[in-house]
Amino acid sequence: MVIKVFLASSSGSTAIKKKQQDVVAFLEALKLDYTQLDIACNEENRMWMRQNVPEEKKPTNGIPLPPQIFNEEQYCGDYDTFFDAKEDNSVYAFLGLPPPPGSKEAVQADKEHIVQNGTHAAENPDDSIEVPVEERNGNAHGEEEQVEAADEEEGEGGEAGDEATEGETAGDEPPAEEEGEEAVEETDEVTEDTQAQVEEEEEQEEEDLQSEEEEELRQLEEEEEAEAQEGEEDDLEETQEEEAE
Repeated sequence: MVIKVFLASSSGSTAIKKKQQDVVAFLEALKLDYTQLDIACNEENRMWMRQNVPEEKKPTNGIPLPPQIFNEEQYCGDYDTFFDAKEDNSVYAFLGLPPPPGSKEAVQADKEHIVQNGTHAAENPDDSIEVPVEERNGNAHGEEEQVEAADEEEGEGGEAGDEATEGETAGDEPPAEEEGEEAVEETDEVTEDTQAQVEEEEEQEEEDLQSEEEEELRQLEEEEEAEAQEGEEDDLEETQEEEAE
């Protein structure tokens, strides 16, 4: 399987160039077999990339920006999803490739497999060993007789002590419950404020990223139009020269 990376060789966007270089450098460091496909000089590559990026993965304007990564015909993702996979040590899973033995991703997968097996074993303990009835139940009759004798000796004094203890415990419970409720309310308020702040920051980051992508796309299209116009002018000059001759 060959990894396909769709790039724009003549992009005027510094951000796009940096992202493309990051993807290519990382794939080379992993010594993976990949192919670079230029969408700036090849219209077929551009159309194939746009048609094969899933609709739900395209930006608002419907035109995906490079770099876009594929495993043969299967879509892997754009730079953002590639970057997240790199941070999580899951690049091979992102690319649809098996991790090499000894790699961080392979070790992490082995640990997760062990944890899953251990949890499964704990949920299904071995019930095949029978425990004698006497060991499971203990000397039940003997304990009941001792308890009954102790209750008779204590009599009314023991009952009075129990009632007093229950009264003190009942008197102490309400304040503890009130303090717990107040602490929970304060924690909920702090959590809601923090969550609201995080949501605002995420919305702002999404807006900034979308604006940057739109600007990069606009620059890319202007460069392509300029190149096309230059080609037409060159063709026109050659035609005029031939007619003059």
